[in-house]
Amino acid sequence: MPVRDRRAAVQPALVLDRTAARPRAVVLLLHGGREEGVEPPARLSLPGARMWPFTRAVLRATDGYDVVVGRVRYRCRGWNGSRADAARDTRRALDELEPLVGPVPVVLVGHSMGGRAALAAAGHDLVSGVVGLAPWCPPGEPVEQLTGRRTVLLHGDRDRVTDPRGSVELAARARAAGAEACAVLLPGGDHAMLRRPRTWHTLATHSVTALLGMEPFPGPVRHAFPEPAEDGTDPVQRA
Repeated sequence: MPVRDRRAAVQPALVLDRTAARPRAVVLLLHGGREEGVEPPARLSLPGARMWPFTRAVLRATDGYDVVVGRVRYRCRGWNGSRADAARDTRRALDELEPLVGPVPVVLVGHSMGGRAALAAAGHDLVSGVVGLAPWCPPGEPVEQLTGRRTVLLHGDRDRVTDPRGSVELAARARAAGAEACAVLLPGGDHAMLRRPRTWHTLATHSVTALLGMEPFPGPVRHAFPEPAEDGTDPVQRA
């Protein structure tokens, strides 16, 4: 259900799949895209379809808990360099959300470019946590906005589209900056999340419900928030 504003020159960035009379929290999902592309995403697209199983899983897991579930609608298919269009649209969706739900915690769940957008927008006042699925984490990506948020990055170690080492490096830099962040590598996992789909869905969904305070983190994620090793290395948990 799009949240419409007839005064807006562009379509709203916020699309809601479930509302609540008295919202206690919100989960927003962000699909992937391209490095470049200023044309609008197709209404039915493969990146969007990849997120539907996660949306359904989150809807089931949070049923009865007054959790609003929605999506971010992009104006452009691509990130588009310094324009960072997907991140701008994510912040716009959060701004549209705030007057509807008030100051409730929001968890962002993003795949690939959507993961990069979720991480970039994590500094918004509403955001309490991020779950990145095979996120696009270029070298030197900012991490200061993750301070005070909890961040879980899930990445297949056979991903040939986005580098799993980028997730490991970003999580380490975020921890060094004072954030609570971890990276979990899925052996055999690919970028499209078609290999080991049950593991992807289970870890992602239970990470979301843990970030909402509904249950503990799943084992591989819980163990991926370790104290630094005695030799100074920064261990990464493999699921």
